[in-house]
Amino acid sequence: MTDSRRIFGTEGEDIAAEFLQGKGMEIVARQARTRFGEIDLVCLDRGEVVFVEVKTRASQEFGPPEAAITRAKFGHMARAAEAYMQKRAWEARPWRLDVVAISMKENHPEILHFPSVDSPAAF
Repeated sequence: MTDSRRIFGTEGEDIAAEFLQGKGMEIVARQARTRFGEIDLVCLDRGEVVFVEVKTRASQEFGPPEAAITRAKFGHMARAAEAYMQKRAWEARPWRLDVVAISMKENHPEILHFPSVDSPAAF
């Protein structure tokens, strides 16, 4: 990944974190690494652990950001979340997968939040 793409992705994560905090969520971790991949944001929402995948796009040339959540990507998200929960001995806690899709429109983000995603068909 190029530095500019990494910076763009981190900017998207910053926007998503601020957005989710505005909804009352607490950010627990950012860019949490597991053997199944990286989790962009780990949050707490009224006691529920929320694993957030952030997708940011500068244009719609390749479709909306949420279209990047394929069946394979969804599987990695779920396995990474389970590994994170096991590592912290949080298996008994409720958890969910969310997606935050950000489209940059003239440097103004358009944000869509998809809570409790249970498959890539949710988009």
